[in-house]
Amino acid sequence: MSVAVQGALFDSEHRRPLAGGAWIDVRPGWFDAPAALFDELLAAVDWRAERRRMYERTLDVPRLCSFVDLTTSEAPHPVLKGLRRRLNDAYAGELGEPFTTAGLCLYRDGDDSVAWHGDTIGRGRTADTMVAIVGLGAGRTFALRPRGGGSSLRIRHGHGDLLVMGGSCQRTWEHAIPKTSRAVGPRISIQFRPRGVR
Repeated sequence: MSVAVQGALFDSEHRRPLAGGAWIDVRPGWFDAPAALFDELLAAVDWRAERRRMYERTLDVPRLCSFVDLTTSEAPHPVLKGLRRRLNDAYAGELGEPFTTAGLCLYRDGDDSVAWHGDTIGRGRTADTMVAIVGLGAGRTFALRPRGGGSSLRIRHGHGDLLVMGGSCQRTWEHAIPKTSRAVGPRISIQFRPRGVR
């Protein structure tokens, strides 16, 4: 399967500066994702339920996850390496290194979510980095707020949309996918990160 990307979208008009040296790029329709790709990934990916220590107890993570190092492992679907290549062509120069991993999350319905957080930056890394997220399937709200609280941004992240968080975003802002009571279909989120960011 080929990866169709709208090359003209790689310009500064889609970049939104945030406070504290953070920024986001929001590119609706960046990936011309065929509808069948969602079902193909759903079948090909080794989805796992996770448990985390939160609020002084161990809880089920309300989504299914998978992780692959695209430099050392076989991708569960060739589209992941194609998307990585396109993102590296667009952002690796600014990032100063390539994206190397893909984290995948399956939000089965509106009860699945992820709480406010910033991605973990490993030892020996600079504080600023990028995380690029491609959405497939049903649209969901992607929320951002300054670390420690404050007014949040709410961005509709739909099928084929790209959202990139850069600069200081992982340490000065938090992001979340909130639960929703409205009827919503399943969504796959693919997060591309450089080595040492999780």
